[in-house]
Amino acid sequence: MEDLAPKIIFWVFAALMLGSALIVVAGKNLVRSAFALLATFFSVAAFYVMLGADFLAGAQVLVYVGGILTLILFGVMLTNRIYSLELNTPRFQVVPGALVSAAIFMILVTVVRVTPWKQASIVEEGPTTARIGQALMNQYVLPFEVASVLLLIALLGAAMLVRRRTDL
Repeated sequence: MEDLAPKIIFWVFAALMLGSALIVVAGKNLVRSAFALLATFFSVAAFYVMLGADFLAGAQVLVYVGGILTLILFGVMLTNRIYSLELNTPRFQVVPGALVSAAIFMILVTVVRVTPWKQASIVEEGPTTARIGQALMNQYVLPFEVASVLLLIALLGAAMLVRRRTDL
């Protein structure tokens, strides 16, 4: 009976994720598709929780649900011309898309079956956030700082590109 509850939870979130992802891809209303994307992101976060990756689950919720999805919703709602846009997919794109998707799926299945997967050592149970923080501030401090400087330079470059020439 104990083993039944995680299986039920997994299949509920799997169905939610697949159903909402289908709505995102096939939906004609952009706002509904964006809210279906919200359910997809939360389902992925639930899978991370089930895997014991609490840091990844928190990052998923903060970055994707909190940041990216909010940006998408504001972009959709603040664009006035988006409501007159026709989102019809012509029939000639469905067949090639299905063929490419089936080919990629078959390649992935083949790679999963052929690859000799190595078993990782069992890591102690508990929160991973403290261990990730210690690794970032001890072992990986130089790459962490280089990445932060590169992100700062990219942000400044984007701000310079957006500025008008009359502001200079």
